[in-house]
This record gives sequence, C-alpha cells and structure tokens, in this order.
Amino acid sequence: MSFSRPAVLLDCDPGIDDCLALLYLAGLHHADEIELVGVSTTAGNAEVQQTAANARWILDLCGLPKIPVAPGRPRPLQVELTTTPETHGETGLGYLSAPDHDFSDIHWRDLWSTAIDHNPGLHLIITGPVTNLADFEREHGEAVARCGSITIMGGAVNYRGNTTPTAEWNFWVDPHAAARHFSASAELHSTLCSLEVTEQFLITPQRLAEIKGLLGTHPMAEKLPEILRFYFEFHEKQGEGYQAQIHDLLTCIIALQKIPFETVETTIDVEADSVQMRGTSVADLCNHWGRPANASLVTSADIPAAHREFDRALRVLGGRVARGE
Repeated sequence: MSFSRPAVLLDCDPGIDDCLALLYLAGLHHADEIELVGVSTTAGNAEVQQTAANARWILDLCGLPKIPVAPGRPRPLQVELTTTPETHGETGLGYLSAPDHDFSDIHWRDLWSTAIDHNPGLHLIITGPVTNLADFEREHGEAVARCGSITIMGGAVNYRGNTTPTAEWNFWVDPHAAARHFSASAELHSTLCSLEVTEQFLITPQRLAEIKGLLGTHPMAEKLPEILRFYFEFHEKQGEGYQAQIHDLLTCIIALQKIPFETVETTIDVEADSVQMRGTSVADLCNHWGRPANASLVTSADIPAAHREFDRALRVLGGRVARGE
C-alpha cells in the first residue's frame, strides 16, 4: 500500500522570514515528506514581481527548479501598496538581490485551481498579506473550502502591533483582504498564527552559525548571512536586540503539525477602514458577538521543538549537497 505525500501550496511575499520558510519546505520536499506543488506571491515586503523572483531564486538554489512560481495580485484590494525596504531591504532579501525572471507562462489563479483540484486535502499556507486568498475565494469559495487546511501568518490578535500600536504588517498592508477573509462563511475556517506566538521564534548570530553548519556546502549557507544581517540590524534599531523574529517559518511548521501547539476556536475580525486602527485584528474570546467561530487561533507553540524541526530540514538540504545530488 502506498501513501501520497501531503501537498502544500505556499502563498508568500519573500521577505527574509519567507526565505527561511521556503528553505524549510524545500527540505521537507526533498525528504519526500511533503509535495510542494507551487508557490504564489503577493505584494507586501516588496513588489509582486520581485517577491516572485525571490521565491524562484531560493527554490532554484535549493534544487527545485520545476516547482512552479507565480506572482499574484500586484496591489492590495483597495488601498495603495506599501512595501518595507527598511525591514527587508530594497529587494526583500536583505543585502542580496535575486535575478529577474519572466513569469508570463503561468497565472497564479491557474496555479491555485490546479493545486486544489488535483490535491485533495491540500495544505494552503499564507505567509504574506492575504490579498490572493481573499480575491480567489470571492469567486472560488467552494474550491478553497476543499483545502485540507488553511494556515495564515498575520494579525496582532488582542496584542501590540509591529506596524502600528495595534496592527501587524500583513494585515495592515491589505486590511480589506484580511477583513474579507474572516467575514466569509465559517466554512472557510482557517488557523491563524499571530504575532504574539510567531515573534517568539528567534534567530541570533549564534543560531545562524548553527544553521550554516547544518547546511554545509549548500549554496544557501553563504547567502543567509547577508540576508539575515539586514534583519538583525532592523530588529536592533527597533529595540528588539541583534536578532530576528522568523514568523513565517514557524507558521509553516505549525501548518504541517510538526510540533506541539495549542489553539482556541474563536471569531476573528479585522478593521479595514479606520485610519488609526487599520489592520487591527480582534478575537472574540468570550463570544460577545454571538457569531460562529471562523478560526483556530494559535495561542502557544513549542519553540525549542520548532528549532529542532527546522534543523531536521536543514540536514536534508546539507546532506543532498554533500552527496552531490
């Protein structure tokens, strides 16, 4: 008897922490634990063609040139696009840049439709603004509902923000997309990894040295220091110390249920139209609204286990290069 690998579709906006998420998923793909069926990108940390080029470059360096990458919507649903060069660098990869790429051969909606139709139980993971998700489910809600799981990194739920006093970056960039998703039917139930949990996953210079050691002669071993150095410097300027919060990697680990974590079933709502409260996310933990739960909010995760899980994927990548694969 044979069992198919769980299929994963990643929607991201690389982005330094997205880079590490891609590295992790590439390791699991090579280990035959998942099938990464595609990557689509949003405009967020950088413009959408750039985020797609970044994703393509990382997958190519990881020996996965055949996995399709498609740029998604070029701007948020209603507000003007704001990118974050001060956080992730001019191109989204810190002090490095990816080569340009022609993506005219594939459209992101076709990628999503094919991935969902051909992979029952698909894991859909969103680590950037939820622009593509909100746009796709407007016309294809029934298809999205067939996904085995939808996991989103976003929001500062009942917690301090990292972009405004109350808002997290992904939800602030496209608040209308986040609001639309969570106001949709409870059938589109998603798992939300918000800032309070994801900011606990830290990489320090010492941890980076360990990562490089596990990668060995893999090409990403020499790229990561210049990618992460920018992120270290940003966090230090923000008073967080010379280290980096790696939100998107932890989200992928949780999405695939590779570590222990806890959730609470709740109703999430996002403010879209207020200027000062734009992107603010709230969980109705006491059911004041009397509305059906629309999300599983992650409330805690085993962070040491997450680091060990990342190490496991890195050993796969490093081992492949050592064997000349």
